[in-house]
Amino acid sequence: MRPAVVAQHYPRCNSEVRAGLLRPAGTATMTGPESRGEGMMRRALAGLVLACGLAASGAAPAQEVLEKRVFEGGAYQTRGGATIANLRIGYQTMGRLNAEGTNAILICHFFSGNSHAFGRLSANGPAGYWDAIIGPGKPIDTDKYFVVSADTLVNVNVPDATTVTTGPASINPDTGRPYALTFPVVSMRDFVESQKRLLDSLGVKRLALVAGPSNGGLQSIEWAAAYPGFIERVMPVIAADIDAWMQGWLDLWESPIRLDPNWAEGNYYGPGREPPLRGLAEAWKIVTLHARDRLWAKQYDRRVPEGQDPARRIGDRFAIERWLDDAAAARARTSDANSFLYMVRANQLFLNEYPSFTAALAGGPARWLVVSAPTDRVFLADGVRDFIETLRGAGKQVETAELSGPLGHLNGVVGMGPVGDRVRAFLAQ
Repeated sequence: MRPAVVAQHYPRCNSEVRAGLLRPAGTATMTGPESRGEGMMRRALAGLVLACGLAASGAAPAQEVLEKRVFEGGAYQTRGGATIANLRIGYQTMGRLNAEGTNAILICHFFSGNSHAFGRLSANGPAGYWDAIIGPGKPIDTDKYFVVSADTLVNVNVPDATTVTTGPASINPDTGRPYALTFPVVSMRDFVESQKRLLDSLGVKRLALVAGPSNGGLQSIEWAAAYPGFIERVMPVIAADIDAWMQGWLDLWESPIRLDPNWAEGNYYGPGREPPLRGLAEAWKIVTLHARDRLWAKQYDRRVPEGQDPARRIGDRFAIERWLDDAAAARARTSDANSFLYMVRANQLFLNEYPSFTAALAGGPARWLVVSAPTDRVFLADGVRDFIETLRGAGKQVETAELSGPLGHLNGVVGMGPVGDRVRAFLAQ
């Protein structure tokens, strides 16, 4: 079987790829020791949680090691009319689907994340980002619900062995080379359709809840618009409309990649070529600071790293600059630049098949829990208020909850523990 993540065109990442084992019904299981890519992501997430003090107090320990499986979806026609020869995404599950297929919950991941929302993928690996609220006896109780989370198409984490995706870094079967920019543009709706195909293969007939943070919240809203009769409840977290203002921000996120000479119009795969790591790192630097809050940054106020003197030398760095440089460079080494561009475009195409945000939400499910962070610098408070007003104007039953903490937007990724009771109550209604 070919590798779960096609990365042989990354000379430095070959040893980070593990082959999946074929299983019936178009699925496979990923096994093997922790890879260097997984280790880097594990250390990065662990450092993030420790630095921010956002591990949910009193949360139950993470569950047993879970299987990461691979869904082979066959040929897929995108919403734009192009064909992907073999749709392939990774996923994980916890709990048991009932006979009626109606107790399923779908968790959609954030921009830089993957399906690892709960449990552990290796014995010494990190817990999933929402592990505080997903598992046996937890607010999203896997003794009651069958919980599914999947990697999106064009997932940015190509070098990571625990991510399975189909995108510009995948091999085009017609050429034997990576697609690069010949890969079809995909939209948020394509994310939904690939997940729907997975859920159908698992026997899911109805979702009790679709939820997720940030890009995952956008997917939840897109799901509600596309399949209102299939979903009972929706819980978008740190998400609202992608209007022109936010489309512009997304353009800023990706711009450094296009300015890196190594990007070469996307043709950086193959022997003797270097990926545009400098441009990708600068892109992650913008995302990293945008997703945090001033309260988090106070730890760097007026600080200068040892040996640096920015008052005398223009090339020297302040502490916040050095931290961003290091964090973004590390993140660039575990991601793919072209996939970053495609992920940005999918976000810019949020609800693009509808004449307006209001029209998209008019026929959606009735019950919503909108979870926001007042210090979110990505989806600002006024945009969240507009979103809630639009839902209520469409006659939806809308509950709201707010997240506190020093991380701004990222409170919705690693700080969900304090709203666990609200989530539990929402599911109980």
